[in-house]
Amino acid sequence: MRSMFDAFWRSVAYCLHPRVIALSFLPLVLMVVLSFALGYFFWDTAVSEVAAWFEAFDLVQAFLSWLERMGLASLRAVFAPMVVLVLATPVIVLVCLLLVALFMTPAMVDLVGQRRFARLDKRHGGSWVLGLFWSLGSTLVAVLALLLSMPLWLVPPLVLILPPLIWGWLTYRVFAFDALATHASADERRQLMREHRSVLLVMGVLSGYLGAAPSLLWASGAMFIALAPLLVPVAIWIYTLVFAFASLWFAHYLLAALERLRATAAVEVVDPAPATPVSEASVTPPNGLPPADPLPLPPGPHQP
Repeated sequence: MRSMFDAFWRSVAYCLHPRVIALSFLPLVLMVVLSFALGYFFWDTAVSEVAAWFEAFDLVQAFLSWLERMGLASLRAVFAPMVVLVLATPVIVLVCLLLVALFMTPAMVDLVGQRRFARLDKRHGGSWVLGLFWSLGSTLVAVLALLLSMPLWLVPPLVLILPPLIWGWLTYRVFAFDALATHASADERRQLMREHRSVLLVMGVLSGYLGAAPSLLWASGAMFIALAPLLVPVAIWIYTLVFAFASLWFAHYLLAALERLRATAAVEVVDPAPATPVSEASVTPPNGLPPADPLPLPPGPHQP
């Protein structure tokens, strides 16, 4: 755990690096363009469809009527846009995560490698194509888990546990692979991800809770629709910065673990082979000549 906290503080310091701040705006620009393009073409249609869908349910209408009696009649006008924003949040987060993984994580790992692990050999155990399929496959599993767990979100404690746990698993899978793709071999990557699975999952869950911070801005954007064009890009940038921090955190932790793994393997001592007994006849004198025959003893009184 000490290595995890050491990597945490190093990552916080790296987030203040000008290169990290500059790179964090690249996914933001792409996400803003995508969000406004989708909003321009589909926002009115989506809000109208959601509003019409709510009108068909008496329970929803009873709830909105209760809000009006409580003096919250203005919420009826923003209820449908709020639902659209809430439904769009997981999609925005997933796309942001993939953009950070594709564009920022290699740059973050390279920055950590150059500044802290310059002597660590690069064995390229994971290609870009393999990393893409790995990220897409993990994202698909996370999306299915989110969809299947949505009914459980109605239980108050579980809504604070299940989504961060799923985001944490996805963050751990994506960023752990990307952190080791360049420097570790395939066997080293599998060994490290297996041996450090519990710590990596904790790091992913904590990163998931950090990623929940922009939800306050999303809620503000739903309550104050006029400020949504300003709040949504800010929230997206915070998401991006959180994921950039997560990529730095995983890079610091896993590259340090890789360095320790190789150092341990380098100092392993192989048991020496058992020594072969040497016969007296095979010993060669220092002069290189064959050993001389022993001189006969003079006959004694007991000899014939």
